[in-house]
Amino acid sequence: MPSPYRAIFSAPGSREFSAAGFFGRMPLSMMGIGVVTMISQLTGRYGLAGALSATLAMSAAVCGPQVSRLVDRYGQRRVLRPVTLVAVAAVAGLLICAQQGAPEWTLFVFSVGAGCVPSVGSMVRSRWAEIYRGSGRDLHTAYAWESIVDEVCFIFGPIISIGLSTAWFPEAGPLIAAAFLLVGVFWLTAQRATEPVQHPKSQHTGGSALRSRGLQVLVATFVATGAIFGGVDVVTVAFAEERGHKAAASLVLAVYALGSCLAGAVFGLLHLKGNPGTRWLVGVCAMAVSMIPLQLAGNLPLLAVALFVAGLAIAPTMVTTMALVEAHVPRTKLTEGMTWTSTGLAVGVALGSSAAGWVVDAAGAKAGYAVPAVAGALAAAVAFLGYRRLAGPAATGGRGQDDRHLRTDDDEHVA
Repeated sequence: MPSPYRAIFSAPGSREFSAAGFFGRMPLSMMGIGVVTMISQLTGRYGLAGALSATLAMSAAVCGPQVSRLVDRYGQRRVLRPVTLVAVAAVAGLLICAQQGAPEWTLFVFSVGAGCVPSVGSMVRSRWAEIYRGSGRDLHTAYAWESIVDEVCFIFGPIISIGLSTAWFPEAGPLIAAAFLLVGVFWLTAQRATEPVQHPKSQHTGGSALRSRGLQVLVATFVATGAIFGGVDVVTVAFAEERGHKAAASLVLAVYALGSCLAGAVFGLLHLKGNPGTRWLVGVCAMAVSMIPLQLAGNLPLLAVALFVAGLAIAPTMVTTMALVEAHVPRTKLTEGMTWTSTGLAVGVALGSSAAGWVVDAAGAKAGYAVPAVAGALAAAVAFLGYRRLAGPAATGGRGQDDRHLRTDDDEHVA
């Protein structure tokens, strides 16, 4: 491990909570694609599969910020454990109904419950922020490391989920994803020493973290970015199936994540200067442009190459996003603010996977790649329109950080 990464793990307990976060985040890459694979195996209907995946994502989008708001107020252990048990029980109901051929409405009901999962990535990042508050360099490396962990999850998660559902039994992918969630959350919340300080209700003034105008731009852009990811996932499974190699979809999606993982590893070693808002805008535009070659891929090897290149823009953009969230959201609402970006992604994944499923059913898999291309164009447009809110100095509610150059004066109403 390069020295900057070794340095951040000198903090007591950091290895343990990061490892727990890895297990807790595996369902992020496994559950949606696992449901798509399961339903397509059982019914052959990608429209229904995409709609259920969208329901999962929308439920997470609605519940995630509320869970994180409670976490900021009452602590991770008291909130995450009961929420996780509810989500796991709902997954069990979903799998039973799918296997028994229950009415479709029951699948949607349990999908809503299964989507009520905590944003484990935000919980881990808030622990890093607590440890390295005031050390912008170390925090940059820590956020880069967590982006690498995210991408490792997306490398192995689809392989495990799709592989088990196609080689073992259709429900295997979502089942193992639920097991990972249970283990990860209970392991993470058992580590009390690194748990961020709770902020009593009296400190939670000014309403939701989403009142920050800078955060609004990040979330809106991430809705379109999530549609890229959701569309790519669904269409890639269908693309591989049309060519007689459905299980290979997991490998192609793993290559997509590998590109992001490698870029994130390099990005974490850099000590970048200048405006992070500009880097973020460039990253969003790069993701948008990278969707164009997917329209030209005629086979799985070419698709894998195109997705690897597309993945190079993801992790650096995500790392910069977390730095911008920390700059635009008060400390008492940091977990909630980080979760709002995940919520934007979840809403986008819901829209992208649903739209892609219907396009695939109507016009075939290759036509489905138009969905992430359109989503990328929308993301770039929103980023350009909102860039000024992220570009200048900001008030952050007295967090006491040394990265005041990130702050902009349009967030004073959340200070």
